[in-house]
Amino acid sequence: MMIQPLLVFSDIGLFILRLALAAILIIHGIPKIKNRQGISQYVGSLGFKPAIFWGTFVAIIEFFGGLFLLLGLFSQIVSFFIALQFLIIIFKVNLKKGFVGGYEFDLLILASSLVILFGSGGAYSLDRFFGFIFY
Repeated sequence: MMIQPLLVFSDIGLFILRLALAAILIIHGIPKIKNRQGISQYVGSLGFKPAIFWGTFVAIIEFFGGLFLLLGLFSQIVSFFIALQFLIIIFKVNLKKGFVGGYEFDLLILASSLVILFGSGGAYSLDRFFGFIFY
């Protein structure tokens, strides 16, 4: 059963999801931007070479990807890279830890980014303002 009158608010729901995802990514990306050496050492210890490239890539995706999502700019492209990053995080880093205390948070970020990837930045986005969304 669907609550039909609430469908008019679907763009508000997408907007809220996009802002929440952006906030999480920005907050987790700030320390990585400030300490690229540290994140590079960490991703290097996981086997990603060259570590400085992958560490910088992770920092950029989280911090600047979060900023772009906050604005709703290039939302689908940014969401693709976020989804890719979190698929790798889940399967390479956190899957062996189990669901609770392991990859549940990463799964939520992955799912949120996929909603935006397969949908769009929504009506309340710069994508819509600049005509990057076609309905």
